[in-house]
Amino acid sequence: MTALVLAGIALVSVLAQWLAWALRLPAILFLLLTGLLLGPVGGLLDPDALLGDLLFPLVSLSVAVILFEGALTLHLAELKGIGKVVRNLCSTGMLASFAVIAGAGYGLLGLDLRVALLLGAVLVVTGPTVIAPMLNVIRPVKEVDRILRWEGIVIDPIGALFAVLVFEAIMLGSQGNLVGHTLLALVKTVAIGSIIGVAAGWLTTLLIRKDWLPVSLHKFGVLALVLASFTLSNWLGHESGLLAVTVFGIWLANQEGLDLEEVLTFKEDLAVILISSLFILLAARLDLAQLWAMGPMVLALLLVVQLVARPLCILVSTLGSDLSWRARALLGWIAPRGIVAAAVGSTFALSLEQAGVPDADKLVPLVFAVIIATVVLQSLTATPLAALLGQRQKEPDTWLIIGANSVARAIARALADQGVSVHLTDPAWEHCKLARMSNLPCYFGAPQSEHAERHLPLTSLSTVLALSPDRHNNALGVLHFAHQLGEEKVFSLRSSEQHGKANRESTTFRARQNLFGSDITFARLGGMLGRGGQVKGTRLSDTFDWAAYQAANPGALPLFVLTPGKGPRIVTSDEPVTPQAGDLVIALQPAREET
Repeated sequence: MTALVLAGIALVSVLAQWLAWALRLPAILFLLLTGLLLGPVGGLLDPDALLGDLLFPLVSLSVAVILFEGALTLHLAELKGIGKVVRNLCSTGMLASFAVIAGAGYGLLGLDLRVALLLGAVLVVTGPTVIAPMLNVIRPVKEVDRILRWEGIVIDPIGALFAVLVFEAIMLGSQGNLVGHTLLALVKTVAIGSIIGVAAGWLTTLLIRKDWLPVSLHKFGVLALVLASFTLSNWLGHESGLLAVTVFGIWLANQEGLDLEEVLTFKEDLAVILISSLFILLAARLDLAQLWAMGPMVLALLLVVQLVARPLCILVSTLGSDLSWRARALLGWIAPRGIVAAAVGSTFALSLEQAGVPDADKLVPLVFAVIIATVVLQSLTATPLAALLGQRQKEPDTWLIIGANSVARAIARALADQGVSVHLTDPAWEHCKLARMSNLPCYFGAPQSEHAERHLPLTSLSTVLALSPDRHNNALGVLHFAHQLGEEKVFSLRSSEQHGKANRESTTFRARQNLFGSDITFARLGGMLGRGGQVKGTRLSDTFDWAAYQAANPGALPLFVLTPGKGPRIVTSDEPVTPQAGDLVIALQPAREET
């Protein structure tokens, strides 16, 4: 029976994630709804009865992996470039939110001070997994979009680390120690967690750089070290394990030249699995009757979180900045809480309950209430509010080019020279480096990854061109962005018929392999460029029309046609373009034969 229930949880978690993908909404909404329907509403799932004594270790280890994955994205060098506002949001603004929410929990709800402090600490974390899909729908101006995305990225590990420190201080203080002893014990706990985290990071770096661990074991090896670091740190210092894995992740993320792409991808996939299953289990444990019994004070707490804590956080964080009041107002409205708050809060609540702390059982319902309220309210209202404040972007106008190879760079350069906003992406660092040297922005990595969601200008994308020589990369990009933008906005170079039949390419990918003509392949374009061809723009006129252009440029392959006052039109096999007088033709022209 247990195996059947666990399999059922896996199945419904996939369904919840699929619904979120199909409707382009935060997955947390559907995971939460699934957990509530299975648990307190339907009575079909009782996590405590299902897992018994394994529940706490399972939740704790899952949270450790989730925090480690978040810490892997925190590059300290990037903190210098994210701006004063984001740094303030993750420092003074975070402390302001903590003080307001903790005060509301203690004053309005009458919670035990330790639980109120922990409630405030847990609810400072927003998180990119909730922010990213919301921003893709809202499409705020780039200034606001950048601040909110970076806040979600940075505050994820920093806020979780802050919550861990608050929790450790509470647990040490609840053991009856005097203030001096508590501080000493806290320092000891922080030291143990930090030392274990640094040691694990140093060992992992050594194993990878010295090739003592084969590439095939990198993913499993790092996971094993994360779990071992967590348990060893907890054994040496009470509840220091979460700090250890956070430090571990930050250490690895900031090692120069350490290839962690495969590890990060694996951790992202594992985090999705853990988040999906864990959130359903945690939501199924909610006691809705208890939440209802707390009465209108819960609503008062929600109002404080939305209307006092967040605006105060933005006010403190934007002092001295040149942000308009409209941008500040929108920033002051958007701060949805997510899975990290739920997972960390649930782990802490289980520990507090075991320690016999009063009101510990109220922590999880309150955290989930805030998550529900912020995600639902802000998902429904942020878009019209952004429009009302004039803080929505204009129509998307950036062209994403999948590939930064010589063909992609030549085409991107020609478009950029005509004022078209372009952004390249490539998993090969050398290609990205060459693109950036040509003053072309390039994302290093796969554009469909979770990491790309945090760093690519997704809200301003209008068109996607798949120009990679790797058919697999083109197919993944086409399928991903066809869902995001619509099939009519996505184009790809043609793959060979043999490859398509052998690999049973999807209908969508086959249909979108229409770029520049039915017989145009990467090999043909690359060959022309390699033989000295160039991508050039030529303006047609009444005296130099399309026929004259073709006669003057035999063998030229037209790629785009730009009509004054309109966006570029792409030459495709489905829709050949006949340029008119006044149009600018961008074509790949073969090398001129010397006479």
